Amino acid sequence: MSGPQIITLGCRLNIAESEAIREIIGREMADGQDDLIVVNSCAVTAEAVRQTRQAIRRAHRDRPDARIMVTGCAAQTEPETFTKMAEVDAVIGNRDKMDPTHYTAHASEKALVSDIMAVRETAPHMASAFAEHARAFLEVQNGCDHRCTFCIIPFGRGNSRSVPAGAVIDKARELVDAGYREIVLTGVDVTSYGPDLPGAPSLGLLVERILKGVPDLSRLRLSSLDSVEIDERLFDLLAHEPRMMPHLHLSLQAGDDMVLKRMKRRHSRAEAIAIVERLKAARPDISIGADIIAGFPTEDDAMFENSVRLIEQCAVVHGHIFPYSPRAGTPAARMPQVDRAVIKARAARLRSACEAQRERWLRSLIGSRQSVLVERNGLSGHAENFAPVRFSTPQSPSFIVPATITALENGALIAQEAA
Repeated sequence: MSGPQIITLGCRLNIAESEAIREIIGREMADGQDDLIVVNSCAVTAEAVRQTRQAIRRAHRDRPDARIMVTGCAAQTEPETFTKMAEVDAVIGNRDKMDPTHYTAHASEKALVSDIMAVRETAPHMASAFAEHARAFLEVQNGCDHRCTFCIIPFGRGNSRSVPAGAVIDKARELVDAGYREIVLTGVDVTSYGPDLPGAPSLGLLVERILKGVPDLSRLRLSSLDSVEIDERLFDLLAHEPRMMPHLHLSLQAGDDMVLKRMKRRHSRAEAIAIVERLKAARPDISIGADIIAGFPTEDDAMFENSVRLIEQCAVVHGHIFPYSPRAGTPAARMPQVDRAVIKARAARLRSACEAQRERWLRSLIGSRQSVLVERNGLSGHAENFAPVRFSTPQSPSFIVPATITALENGALIAQEAA
């Protein structure tokens, strides 16, 4: 093995930061890398923390002589969980994880977790290569100023801060020069980009500047967005710019206004439906993804049914369903809780509704021509609308190829390269 092993849990921002950690360690540490495992953790749910612990134990079983260091959001929010694990050599908080000296073999403390709320800037520590992906993930924002009642992430990531546009554009050019044809802009709350920068630029302006400043970039995609923060400039780009991919993932969380209010979300059910209807009217091929929580405290049957109906009303075909789990220190943890068995059943029902919607959508694409970015294995990829595609014959990895969709098998479209 050459270099450290990186195990990544959670979001696309974690993927981007894991690759940056890999580069930083490889560049700054001349030796002592091959016996190192870095676990970049997630804290979004109690299940994510459990999976992090599970990943640590599995890594130790597989490589008992390796040093295991845990970083990321779970390391930041509950370091004691990991310092107590015999398998763990060190716990490094989010503020400190980009310093290569903290990964040395002779760290003086088992836990190095400083105050994330004191961070005021986001350094452009952005990876220039992604070992397992044909697309590159580019961090443009970090942290969150909102305080949704269920969410622990602001305490893991700190307050919102943005990467200056010049640094983003320079890194985008570097990635394109390295052969990446698609870039995904990532962050904790991407649509809050800009107010902390001179002139308070919006995300829409940043996207506009990237597309203008990096003309050889073929495809630009956005990670999860807060629907209420999609301004007219960004809407116009999503609706009409061909290099902006027709795929949007929205942080909806619920389909009932009372639940949304108790979550301290800033949009209503009607506003969520309206933005999707506007986007679909302007760009009919756009596909919609969404995060939805099942069993939020106080959610009754009628409130839950509103979330089920939202899946169809917003045409959600990329659904991320999260069974609610209380996170210590959040207001929702002190609200009247829904029975765990009910939460589990509701999550299953939401997943079923999403899967049925997705199945209909994928079948509607049979016979169509799609532009597909081929993954590193040469056998699969994603269309512009993020539909998963498998090829009947191997293709050139990391290239964009035209393809004719011939069938649907096991949740993926089957394609032949178009003549």
